[in-house]
Amino acid sequence: MNNETFDLQISTMRSRREFLKLSGLAVLGMGSMMALSGCGPAAPSSNGGSAADGAAAGAGVLGDGKTLRVGMEAAYAPYNWQVSEASDTTIPIENVSGAYADGYDVQVAKRIADALGMEAVAVKLDFSALIDALNNGQIDIVCAGMSVTPERTQAADFSESYIDDDIVLITKADSPFASATTFAELSGASILGQAATMFDDVIEQIPDVNHMTPAETVPLVVQGLSSGTCDIITYSMLSVPKLIEVYPDFVQLDMADTFEDSIMPDNAAIAKGQDDILAKINEVIADIPVEERQQIWNECMDRQPA
Repeated sequence: MNNETFDLQISTMRSRREFLKLSGLAVLGMGSMMALSGCGPAAPSSNGGSAADGAAAGAGVLGDGKTLRVGMEAAYAPYNWQVSEASDTTIPIENVSGAYADGYDVQVAKRIADALGMEAVAVKLDFSALIDALNNGQIDIVCAGMSVTPERTQAADFSESYIDDDIVLITKADSPFASATTFAELSGASILGQAATMFDDVIEQIPDVNHMTPAETVPLVVQGLSSGTCDIITYSMLSVPKLIEVYPDFVQLDMADTFEDSIMPDNAAIAKGQDDILAKINEVIADIPVEERQQIWNECMDRQPA
């Protein structure tokens, strides 16, 4: 796979979700931060009431109890992406004719659906629309590389994490900063991150660097390093192997200094007031061993579109 092919692949992706900030915009297509509404209405159930009403009545049913509508972008490999053929690892995309969703989020969503006795289908939406869609009943659950934050918990209930990512620094092998191990050794470097995400925010933790105006998408961040516009980029730790496979002149910095509060969990979200369902979802997640989570991730990395 050449660089142009990779650029084509990642041009469909959205950016990694910010960990500490509430995103009210498409996270990889960010401009300025917009606040997500504090607490939206509960999702309607199949009988016209709210999901909270159903849970309070002891119904223990998510959505209509039959079809689990899973909100995601279907454009953020390896977490989730769109394909044109069905397979054992895909689910149909309800609102895109002839399309299917695959990815890490999809594999977890399939397990959740099985445990609830439901059939999973994806609903393809912009990342910024997912929480609102959850609360207006358009979807039943979010599995989309979304991290729980204090702000988001005002609008939805979140499961335990089913995989955790972190932020690392990437440069070129021939960069004067390639051997740096401390933040102090990065003094003077021009560092690029993704707008309105932790990938941009954490740069403030590095003293005496040129914190560049953030790029709006992952492709633009990668392009910045590839073209020499910047010296270093911030990037998803879990996605580094694929990046370096495609860009062999890129290297990850082996840093003794680490970012504070940069761990980004991947959590499922449901409308508030469904504690019994949330408990079932957490049981499903707890039953996936750490080794199996990594195996699923690796398989998704290998399977993601070229």
